[in-house]
Amino acid sequence: MNNGTMMQYFEWYLPADKLLWKRCAAQAGNLKKVGITAVWLPPAYKGADGIYDVGYAVYDTYDLGEFNQKGDIATKYGTREEYLMAIDAFHNEGIQVLADIVLNHRIGADECEETEAIQSRETDRNEQIGEKSVITAWTRFTFPGRNGKHSDFTWNWRYFDGTDWDNKSNSGGIYRFHDKGWDSEVDPENGNYDYLMGTDVDMTNREVVEELKRWGKWYLETANMDGFRLDAVKHIRFEFFDEWLSYLRDTTGKELFSVGEYWSADVETLEHYFKVCNWSMSLFDVPLHFKFHQASCEGQAFDMGSLLENTLVAAFPDKAVTFVDNHDTQPGQSLESWVQEWFKPQAYAVILLRESGYPCIFYGDYYAMPHDNLPAVIGLEMLLRVRSLYAYGQQHDYFDDANIVGWTREGDVEHPDSGIGVLLSNGPEGEKRMYIGAACAGQSFRDCTRHFSEPVVIDTEGYGIFKVSLAALSVWVNERAYGVLMINLP
Repeated sequence: MNNGTMMQYFEWYLPADKLLWKRCAAQAGNLKKVGITAVWLPPAYKGADGIYDVGYAVYDTYDLGEFNQKGDIATKYGTREEYLMAIDAFHNEGIQVLADIVLNHRIGADECEETEAIQSRETDRNEQIGEKSVITAWTRFTFPGRNGKHSDFTWNWRYFDGTDWDNKSNSGGIYRFHDKGWDSEVDPENGNYDYLMGTDVDMTNREVVEELKRWGKWYLETANMDGFRLDAVKHIRFEFFDEWLSYLRDTTGKELFSVGEYWSADVETLEHYFKVCNWSMSLFDVPLHFKFHQASCEGQAFDMGSLLENTLVAAFPDKAVTFVDNHDTQPGQSLESWVQEWFKPQAYAVILLRESGYPCIFYGDYYAMPHDNLPAVIGLEMLLRVRSLYAYGQQHDYFDDANIVGWTREGDVEHPDSGIGVLLSNGPEGEKRMYIGAACAGQSFRDCTRHFSEPVVIDTEGYGIFKVSLAALSVWVNERAYGVLMINLP
């Protein structure tokens, strides 16, 4: 990605003030300056909870804040016009825009329907509970507020596999519609993890697939997106996105970089998905996130030498989108596994300053999260600038200790003053002799984290003795690069 960096431009507890799209437009220039090359925006279409919906309880994918539905014209983030203006603002700065695409389910139907269904056991969806019965399900999506504009396609129970509520008996459960089967192949957790929430879209229904293709084409023509963040791919028939993305790439002629959210810490599971979906997308490096979380919780007891083992970026570096935290892992959310504050700088150094992986930084780590009284990550802007300007050239790894690990980048001729040395500690302060290249011999390197004021002088063989403080990060760049960074940093 030529040192590209993505930002997830939202967190779960943003205020429902309908202002995010305006903030995007206002911040585009600043993001460009710190090295952001792509943004992942939240779901832009109308959710079941109107302006209070983060976007994952999908109601109408054709309503981008244009129609008076679910209590307001705007979404939580603003109107369609403001959304399109935000995208234009990013594009004017050379920043790509990824749309968050949620196709697994629909919520907030306009009408109920009666249909036969069989209840599935929560822990094993292949096992039924009792006999089939007639239920009343919220499955008719007619979108009266839109009144057929953009599309006259409406949804009924035949386009879904099941639901979680019987309005007739006023009771919840997982109800599979009679004569329907849960989609396969999907993740095998709970026997079959097709069903996640709401009314579960039947991805084996050809009418559904063709409608989703039509919608995808309309969306790209309307919003001019550069790619997608694909939600909950483990719950969707694995072959679907290969067909869907191939159609849209062929139709538009665009690369449409896409990254899927497959929530699994097992690299072999993710590899299997790659193969079945024909390598049609990248995946978030969930195994690496869990390593960061574990390291932050265990402190000095964690073996830092194993930090990158059994991660996606180690196994498939060209297909790994690395991240530290996101809207699902933040405190209070469904996949909460928050990386503790003390370890955040070390984790961000790993995803930003190494040669492998496509890093995605989190809005809440960059701007802070008032809802949970969590501060911005110290030094994150510095790391972004170092990545953009100086993290180039051949890499040399020193993951040879349980507590202090590091690496160097030699730099290259295309990027003046490039070349870095990085050390991470989860315990004691210390030092490590690392090779940074014979071309750096005689140069002085300074610590951008400002833990050390004395420079490291590179010897005639290209080695330097780099230092790191107690449970901290140090990032070393040459004297001239240090001067540039310090001028531009607060």
